[in-house]
Amino acid sequence: MSPVQTGEPDIPQGTLEALVNLVETGPVTLGGYTIAEIDAVGGIAHLLEDKPSPALIAEAVRSLAARGLITTESGSDELQIRGDLGIATALQHRARILLDARVTGTEPDHPWRFVLMPQPEGITLEVLIDALGIHFYSLRDSKDALKRLWERLPSGDRGPEDADADTVLDASPHTALVSVSTWDDAGNRETHDVVLAQDDDRCHVFVRDADNAAKLVPAAMDDDEWRDLLTRLSSPDQPASTRS
Repeated sequence: MSPVQTGEPDIPQGTLEALVNLVETGPVTLGGYTIAEIDAVGGIAHLLEDKPSPALIAEAVRSLAARGLITTESGSDELQIRGDLGIATALQHRARILLDARVTGTEPDHPWRFVLMPQPEGITLEVLIDALGIHFYSLRDSKDALKRLWERLPSGDRGPEDADADTVLDASPHTALVSVSTWDDAGNRETHDVVLAQDDDRCHVFVRDADNAAKLVPAAMDDDEWRDLLTRLSSPDQPASTRS
């Protein structure tokens, strides 16, 4: 059984306004889904560590259909995604910015990857991914989503300007790669990386070398500075020229 074809998900304006109003009262949980289920409904490929096998995707389609989360009209092979999964999928496709943080040093039963997809209306689709690859979706106020992310990342006093990235990362018990990707309407992608490493009460911050993207160089930023950088890079209200 092959995954059915999906059309471009969309959110009616009235539904979007209702979601924004609902988030103003508190976070909105949208459920947890497997990698195969996300792939089966055309979820964003950047969330997938590995492409699920056809057998897993086929089983995911059957599971989603049994739960009433997907359906097709008679004579059509276009998939209709329902409920919370439909909202999550539509917001993924709607987003033009993705903040993706991968963290080491977490507990086995805690998320290790945190993805934020900010929307122009001031809400953010938050995706928490655990060791089993379950993706837990929720909608949050954008400022609250960033605050929750900061609490999960390394922090501390400013690191020295001459730190060696390989040495620091090898010795650190708690590191994070934070990537902010932006897309234009033509699908062109631009990505900025920030690497964090805990060192006792210090937090080393590294960025890509301008002349050699494979090399990390110390940025010597304090917590406020690197958080401000990531906030600006991931703001849907900022023109691309001001994010760098």
